[in-house]
Amino acid sequence: MHHETARLLLYGDLGSDSILYKLAQIFRVWEEGRRPKELLVRDIYDQVKRLLDLATEYCFDCNLWQDYLAWVIITNENSFSLTCERVGAGEGSVNALAKADLAIFLRLFHYDFRAIEADLYIDCFSTLCHYQALPKKEQRYNRQAGEKIHELSLALSQCEDAEQAFTAVTEFYRRWGVGDLGLNRAFRLRPDTEGGELLPVKNIDAVVFDDLIGYEQQKRQLRDNTEAFLRGCAANNVLLYGDSGTGKSTSVKALLNEYYDQGLRMIQIDKYQFRRLSQVISAVKNRSYRFIILIDDLSFEENEVEYKYLKAVIEGGLETRPRNILIYATSNRRHLIRETWNDRSDMEHQGDIHRSDTMEEKLSLAGRFGVQINFSQPDRAQYHAIVEALARRQGLTLPRERLLYLADRWELRHGGVSGRTAQQFVNYMEGDPEE
Repeated sequence: MHHETARLLLYGDLGSDSILYKLAQIFRVWEEGRRPKELLVRDIYDQVKRLLDLATEYCFDCNLWQDYLAWVIITNENSFSLTCERVGAGEGSVNALAKADLAIFLRLFHYDFRAIEADLYIDCFSTLCHYQALPKKEQRYNRQAGEKIHELSLALSQCEDAEQAFTAVTEFYRRWGVGDLGLNRAFRLRPDTEGGELLPVKNIDAVVFDDLIGYEQQKRQLRDNTEAFLRGCAANNVLLYGDSGTGKSTSVKALLNEYYDQGLRMIQIDKYQFRRLSQVISAVKNRSYRFIILIDDLSFEENEVEYKYLKAVIEGGLETRPRNILIYATSNRRHLIRETWNDRSDMEHQGDIHRSDTMEEKLSLAGRFGVQINFSQPDRAQYHAIVEALARRQGLTLPRERLLYLADRWELRHGGVSGRTAQQFVNYMEGDPEE
């Protein structure tokens, strides 16, 4: 195995701690007879455990060794893979180097572990290559990423030569991309660093637009802007504002689920992380995906100044915002920043002579969102319609009069009429049908 990994060129930068390199080193030591067998077994088991941990994260199945190698190919960001992501496989000398590397991976795909297993009296590699995974709840693993990894793994296992492998890998890069940005649809900023490092969000709420009852005009406006963005046309930053529980965040999550396969990705950033926005943009601006930076529940108190970082990034700095990035924000406030009556007076107040200038500075943040969509609280009839639709969807069979009576009683005790209140009521009724 070490003879093969030593010859990797484009994919050679896997890191000395990678499972593949660690196993290759162990196999080399085994061939040279420089380590007691019981210690070699322990070294192998350490790497097998790491591979099993990775398999659990992505729900590898059937042939864990081949799924792992496919994961290595998918996540390795090199000059070849990044170029294929952006423009596809063109003509060039680098293709010959890539095919040489992929020929090595094909040989590793079908590596014969029988000799080392027989010598060390182990069968772990045979088990990995004929593996049956335990059933798992979807929340415990990255299902969608695992499906894509297995898709490439299966395609490569059926390739007869490097030409076929080259076609399979470059088509995967063109369709899905490379690295974590290719495997995942949503990200958060790592909280314990000062840079722009992104952490995948592994389990996304599977909500779709049909789950949000009503608000058809708002959903259409949001879709139109996002579709223009995905086509490469001019598009605007979006502010979704209005009453609590009306579906603002749900609509944005539905966008991600609907347009992910068209290259849409989402990065959620909290208010305290705004000073790192420029680093995030620098990290993703040259990728082929379209990124929505999501700021959920955005608002500022009078003494908070983080909004200045956001203003500079949205519009107004020297560097033009990349065309593959938009900012979508949700808020219960249309103007985002708390105002006082003193803001509207030019009279001196707490040392600020021209307070109306301060008000204009605050209001200018909301003005930088070219599309502003209002999600207002439904009236009683709309609330009843939402309750009825959700009840049918979840299989409740109460008579209509009884259902609406209980829904009205529920909202009186739970914060008023809204889509969220309706969903909470139906969830309660589904769990307590004797009500």
